[in-house]
Amino acid sequence: MEKQEKIVSMFDDIASTYDKANRVMSMGVDRSWRKKGCDKAFSYYGIDKIDMIVDVACGTGDMMDYWKRQALSGGITVEKLVGVDPSEGMVGVAKEKFPDFEFKIAPATAIPLEDVSADMLSISYGIRNVVERQKGLEEFNRVLKPGGMVVILEFMKNEHPSLLGKFRDFYMNSVLPKIGGFISKNKEAYEYLPNSIEGFLTVAKMHEELEAAGFEVLYTESFSMDISTLIIAHKK
Repeated sequence: MEKQEKIVSMFDDIASTYDKANRVMSMGVDRSWRKKGCDKAFSYYGIDKIDMIVDVACGTGDMMDYWKRQALSGGITVEKLVGVDPSEGMVGVAKEKFPDFEFKIAPATAIPLEDVSADMLSISYGIRNVVERQKGLEEFNRVLKPGGMVVILEFMKNEHPSLLGKFRDFYMNSVLPKIGGFISKNKEAYEYLPNSIEGFLTVAKMHEELEAAGFEVLYTESFSMDISTLIIAHKK
């Protein structure tokens, strides 16, 4: 578990500058991706009174805020929002930003919630940081109710990049580490991002792992030169 602990420590180190770096590097385009993930999941689920939504690898809490906002705009009642993350530094920032949300410090492989208790579970740009990924997906399945939704937003590996895809790779490998490193004073952390994408899965492989963990994929879409991919699945 040394690799997992190193990743958590890295996020502890950059927690105080994480939001600022993200805003600069993404130029805000991730907002539309997150909103679409929430709205699509609500649409597929088709229930306007939801007991619990869990955001795994919640970081500084932004995805939880999107869940709240999109539920309100869609007339959907959500009884409880819970954020789960192993980084105390990131959760500390999240608690300051969103004091009304509930947070738990725990890894994706050991979520401290009861079986079949959640209606929806999201993980945004965090699944590639889960070293024991299949165990994590099985844990998502355990926590979700039958028919419950899992929403994944992630930077996926592109085996056959287009010209635009090559531009994405250049940005990720050459530009992004410099920007993130300058803002956070931790260049190593932002060099980890392109390396983690290159070592990650293709969309097809992610589908296979979800199926193996007991999910059925309902929707997949890639955004902005295939920079980000949205996958929505439900528990069989």
